[in-house]
Amino acid sequence: MDEIQERILMEVADLHGVPEGAYNIRANGKLASRSTTANIDITTKEDVSGIDIRIKPGTKHESVHIPVVVSESGLKDMVYNDFYIGEDCDVVIVAGCGIHNCGDQDAEHDGIHRFYVGKNAKVKYVEKHYGEGDGRGKRILNPLTEVHMEENSYVEMEMVQIKGVDSTDRVTNAELAAGAKLIVRERLLTHGTQSAVSTYVVDLNGDDASTDLVSRSVAKDQSIQTFNSKINGNAKCSGHSECDAIIMDDAKIIAVPGLTANNIDAALIHEAAIGKIAGEQIIKLMTLGLTEEEAEAQIVNGFLK
Repeated sequence: MDEIQERILMEVADLHGVPEGAYNIRANGKLASRSTTANIDITTKEDVSGIDIRIKPGTKHESVHIPVVVSESGLKDMVYNDFYIGEDCDVVIVAGCGIHNCGDQDAEHDGIHRFYVGKNAKVKYVEKHYGEGDGRGKRILNPLTEVHMEENSYVEMEMVQIKGVDSTDRVTNAELAAGAKLIVRERLLTHGTQSAVSTYVVDLNGDDASTDLVSRSVAKDQSIQTFNSKINGNAKCSGHSECDAIIMDDAKIIAVPGLTANNIDAALIHEAAIGKIAGEQIIKLMTLGLTEEEAEAQIVNGFLK
């Protein structure tokens, strides 16, 4: 891989070299590097572009990295990745995509990720999106994620996009069996004329299933963000969604909650707070010697951590 691709890998997967454990690195639509372990196997699909990741039951404290790098202007990349996580696992999965586009044509990566999480398994999933380049071509990312959770499984998803993506439409669908728990923490920053749509649909199908969806975002300049959250309580369950956003300049943020209680014991809550940075926050930081711009940056960085 060249220096540009290696730098993008560092941005989206915190990789400064070859990662430990299993990994599959994709660059410009092709396999760049792969490694498997005794407990984690990665195989190339035969019918479509993509991979199957199979994690043996009982696997503990292992990780798998599957980052994607696009550095060719005009490339449209599409992958189908399926994860089969066995019962009683405790693993970390690091995905994400970085696009470097210095050309006149758009560069795009679309990924469909399907997770099949076994009983009592625990998964932390990290997906980071990043874009850079001084060309006129756009950087586009449209991921679709499906999560199928069996009894008493636990999934924590960290979804991050903080720079350089011109357009994204992220869709996440999840279905939870009894006792399963899904945690989502989204962090998003848009600027310029960028647009970002995040849609989460969660079906709580089993007794004591639960979810907590929280989006923290900042919209600057003329950018537009839309946060759609829909929780369907189909059993005795609990669900919470929250949009916590800062709006700046001429940006626009739309929060569209959807709560459906199909069971008398479904407890569902949505919260939303969208507003500008409080003036007293900026003044307080300026008394410490910061300029107004530095004070705003300090507040935004702290908000998105």
